[in-house]
Amino acid sequence: MTTNHFSLINLFTGDLLIAVTSIILVIGSIISWVIIIEKIRLWISEKRQPAKIRRDDNMETIIDRLIRPFDKNLWFLSMASVVAPFIGLFGTVWGVMMSFSAIGVNKSANIAVIAPGLAAALGTTALGLMVAIPAAIAYQYFSKKSDALYDELDEARKEILCGCKK
Repeated sequence: MTTNHFSLINLFTGDLLIAVTSIILVIGSIISWVIIIEKIRLWISEKRQPAKIRRDDNMETIIDRLIRPFDKNLWFLSMASVVAPFIGLFGTVWGVMMSFSAIGVNKSANIAVIAPGLAAALGTTALGLMVAIPAAIAYQYFSKKSDALYDELDEARKEILCGCKK
């Protein structure tokens, strides 16, 4: 009777390149979630205490200063959503190459020979998607909210400058 000794740790650390790829993706995921949580906190704070423009504010810079925290680090979410799948794909290609290499060395194509490389390939693909999907959703959501806030503040600025209310 054979026993299955599958381990997630071994899956992502069995090969140095797979380990490095996996570490990069895990770090990208952690950074993305830190940014997402910070944006959620910022928007909750904005909802409780909305940004307002006053007559005595410097109209040239006030909107940019008010919007800056909402736009901060959105670039990373955008980058992670685009780059992470390619990093995962790199791990996928490397894992498949490991499987073909194992077939050549063992002169056999049985499941025990190809499974470790294919498992690593699929694991890095999954990690890449686990980074990219939340980052893409969060980037789109928070950038749209930031754009809407900018438009709202710009409209308030125009009302103050012209002295009229729409």
